[in-house]
Amino acid sequence: QVQLVESGGGLVQAGGSLRLSCAASGRTFSSYAMGWFRQAPGKEREFVAAISWGGGSTYYADSVKGRFTISRDNAKNTVYLQMNSLKPEDTAVYSCAADRKRGTWARPVDSTWPGAYDSWGQGTQVTVSS
Repeated sequence: QVQLVESGGGLVQAGGSLRLSCAASGRTFSSYAMGWFRQAPGKEREFVAAISWGGGSTYYADSVKGRFTISRDNAKNTVYLQMNSLKPEDTAVYSCAADRKRGTWARPVDSTWPGAYDSWGQGTQVTVSS
């Protein structure tokens, strides 16, 4: 199992920005595709963004495209989610996940299935006030 620890969540006003980090253990981190998901109280887990093993391919949910940016620094075993122009509907617990079976996807939509990921962090709370 890959150990993942998220950080960077907090309270921000609508229109503001936050940068989430996900620190991973494991010597083969650079070979894993990584994803961010979010879950609001009473709601199902929702795909946010994914990134391939080398960072060359990214995929975003329509709800965050143009506002969020996923990136990774394999030398630091860390994946990031830069969130700009935040909206109240972005309020959720954000979790990162690792897909140890794949470094990329045959189809971008393949990255959106939670079951494709076999390691999960505990999550970090993001609250956007109006």
